[in-house]
Amino acid sequence: MLTYRNTPEVQRWLIRATVDPVVFREKWLTSVDEPYDHSCVALVGDQPVGSGMLEVVDGMGQDDAPESLRVEGMLGYTIDPAHAGRGYATEIARNLLSLAFDELGLRRVTAGCFADNPASRRILEKVGMRLEQYGVRDSWHHELGWIDGCTYAILREEWDARV
Repeated sequence: MLTYRNTPEVQRWLIRATVDPVVFREKWLTSVDEPYDHSCVALVGDQPVGSGMLEVVDGMGQDDAPESLRVEGMLGYTIDPAHAGRGYATEIARNLLSLAFDELGLRRVTAGCFADNPASRRILEKVGMRLEQYGVRDSWHHELGWIDGCTYAILREEWDARV
């Protein structure tokens, strides 16, 4: 995974662009025991072609109300450029949304991306997420400076109502 993860083509659109191999490996190994980290690897045969994450977080609410604790998810994914355009990222996102709503019972999932990343925006729209926020120059990019960012979201009832 680090082979494609650390390529300039992939790093260009990631929020956390640089990854130390030792820290990355340790995070993946310890995530198995973390109940709120639902990271996954997409394999074709034995070959990793992408990865995804669903982090369960608290919703916004007053005074740590029980109704707002661990009810939302944050979604993310990466794809090996050699396997881009084959639907793997869409499948990762769709499966993580199914996990979020159908198994974990979350009420809402969000995903962020740079506005200038049309491939990621298309994936989020394909899986039923809606553009909820478009931020003008709200996202720092190491190469481009301050650029526009997007936040997509979907509620459980929207997920349940999809065709």
